[in-house]
Amino acid sequence: MSTEDDGHVDSAEIGTAEFVVVANRLPIDMERRPDGEISYKRSPGGLVTALEPLLRKRQGAWIGWAGIPDSPEDPIDDDGLQLYPVALSAEDVADYYEGFSNATLWPLYHDLIVKPIYHREWWERYVEVNRRFAEATARAAAQGATVWVQDYQLQLVPKMLRMLRPDLVIGFFLHIPFPPVELFMQMPWRTEIIEGLLGADLVGFHLPGGAQNFLFLARRLTGANTSRASVGVRSRFGEVHVGFRTVKVGAFPISIDSADLDGKARNRAIRQRAKAIRAELGNPRKILLGVDRLDYTKGIDVRLAALSELLDEGRIDRKDTVLIQLATPSRERVESYIAMREDIERQVGHINGEFGEVGHAVVHYLHRPVPRDELIAYFVAADVMLVTPLRDGMNLVAKEYVACRSDLGGALVLSEFTGAAAELRQAYLANPHHLEDVKDAIVAALTQAPDEGRRRMRALRRQVLAHDVDRWARAFLDALAATRDDAKPV
Repeated sequence: MSTEDDGHVDSAEIGTAEFVVVANRLPIDMERRPDGEISYKRSPGGLVTALEPLLRKRQGAWIGWAGIPDSPEDPIDDDGLQLYPVALSAEDVADYYEGFSNATLWPLYHDLIVKPIYHREWWERYVEVNRRFAEATARAAAQGATVWVQDYQLQLVPKMLRMLRPDLVIGFFLHIPFPPVELFMQMPWRTEIIEGLLGADLVGFHLPGGAQNFLFLARRLTGANTSRASVGVRSRFGEVHVGFRTVKVGAFPISIDSADLDGKARNRAIRQRAKAIRAELGNPRKILLGVDRLDYTKGIDVRLAALSELLDEGRIDRKDTVLIQLATPSRERVESYIAMREDIERQVGHINGEFGEVGHAVVHYLHRPVPRDELIAYFVAADVMLVTPLRDGMNLVAKEYVACRSDLGGALVLSEFTGAAAELRQAYLANPHHLEDVKDAIVAALTQAPDEGRRRMRALRRQVLAHDVDRWARAFLDALAATRDDAKPV
């Protein structure tokens, strides 16, 4: 990319997109066929659902990796939505993504459940890939455009982008927890990451605690002035003063497209499939359900250990209760994930060997992706949803289950250490580090009185249906737009 003497982008290279989303992945998955041809398919997720209408309305563009090494970087017109692939080599994927993003940042930000690895080579690749994302964004964005950078893989992009394009309005949102100060201080490149984030006009977190941690670190590591540092009821935003700029810092709890899920769960075919699932399991009296990406933060081992002890103690009847555990494959080449998968499958085998009978497994374990409609049918069929992460930024599965229960049936067992626990107070909350607490919550959910269950689910649904993903996106973007107004001279 050519730049002028001051480091800014040459005006001849400035793009036309008024609104740009920058994320590690594009909303499509590229595939390289055996004949060498490239094809792609849509990969809809919550973020895509929330942002696609805004992108289409505002001549938007999406910057991201297409999912395969050395993919072409030619722009893709996806029915009017401009996609700009950033090519990653196999070495980039190994060092930037599997290495620094997922073996350094992920465990550090999730309270050291697994020990983070600090490799200089990984850091250097992280810096290089972030620079490529920033340069691709600078080329795509129109003069004065709004740019929204997403998540922990791209924490250096805001500062890099501001140096290239000071005309842009830049927001950043972190989709995972932001760690306590004493943990973050372990990071060898802690100052560079905080300075990278301070390139944004607005930095968003799921919870006020994450925002407060960031404000403290900004003051400690960079010497920046902070004001209104308590992000809570009285003041929604903290502020960091960086030179002549003011960076707003706030909490924006993410959500789901709850109305869409609610409608799908009422569909006759879905409800019939839910009945069929129960029949295939032998019509047990109670079905427990876990739906997780196979990740050590999700506490799958915790719920399996709790189930094993409850069966052994006779507090759950092995003849009329089953657990369905859906575990989506994740980061299959990372050592800690390989070991975790083996351990979970060993637990499943132990429970079924100890408590199952011929033709009647207690745990039904699926290690593969499940189609969306099938997943909704599982939500409708399940009597108790088990969401037991040791640490989670939000956990949207908990909200999805609630959105699917228009019948006011079911119960939610929810870890206290999820962002969702701050909103879903009528769930059966449990400390996943305290096995007896998890066991008691499961038993309470299984034995709740019908009236109590309906009361809890009604309250949960009121929260989830009112605070949907569109409201989250609008709240963040409205706050980001306000930073532009605040920056205008009086």
